Amino acid sequence: MTQTSQNGFPRIEPVGLDGLLVRFGDTLSEPANRAALAFRAAVERDSPDGVEEASTSLVSTFLRFDALALRPETLTHALHQLLQTRDWYAAELPEGRRLVTIPTVFGGEDAPQLGEAAREAGMTAQEAVASLSAARTRVTAIGFAPGQPYLGTLPEAWNIPRQTALTPRVPVGALLVAIRQFVLFSISAPTGWRHVGQTAARLFRPESDTPFLLRPGDEVRFPQIDAAALNRLRAAGEDGIEIEALS
Repeated sequence: MTQTSQNGFPRIEPVGLDGLLVRFGDTLSEPANRAALAFRAAVERDSPDGVEEASTSLVSTFLRFDALALRPETLTHALHQLLQTRDWYAAELPEGRRLVTIPTVFGGEDAPQLGEAAREAGMTAQEAVASLSAARTRVTAIGFAPGQPYLGTLPEAWNIPRQTALTPRVPVGALLVAIRQFVLFSISAPTGWRHVGQTAARLFRPESDTPFLLRPGDEVRFPQIDAAALNRLRAAGEDGIEIEALS
């Protein structure tokens, strides 16, 4: 099966002197993200000589190469050939994915913007908690900070905008929502996303051989716990996370 074109995508574009970007769309969609993840996995299984790194954003695969060993025209030709081998928008997700369950407190002092986010979504706070805690989202990309995931896609009601002003700081493990996505913060930082949940998750573990807890393609659930349970996890130095293999 040859590659399906979607509104002029995929495209291969240069990035500086030693990078190429294979773009599968200009806005986030499930097929475009699926294509980017699958294409990266295929490149990593059989990298052309001279390719030094492959990574993904929401809808693109980036390749960095040794410009002294590999001409960009040669790599572009090889990528075009790979694109024609299948319909990447319908490709299977990469192997090695996991289902990660992260206990979460929704609302209250730990997550003070749940009510505001619920109103934006046209829900009561209770309805918002039910919706968000039942969602099973996929890590679409890692970015902004080490190990920090963007997760989607949430139901249409959660197509709410980011704030026009910044929240001065949210803590590590904060769960935020906007534009049908979760972001789970790996650091403490300012943000324009709304803080709806709080976890004990430690996403960046520099002392580990695998410093990022989550990987693109993993699926994540955020079941509700109460504030007392979160405090017990913190006091014990635990995060309550459970991980099981998907493929």
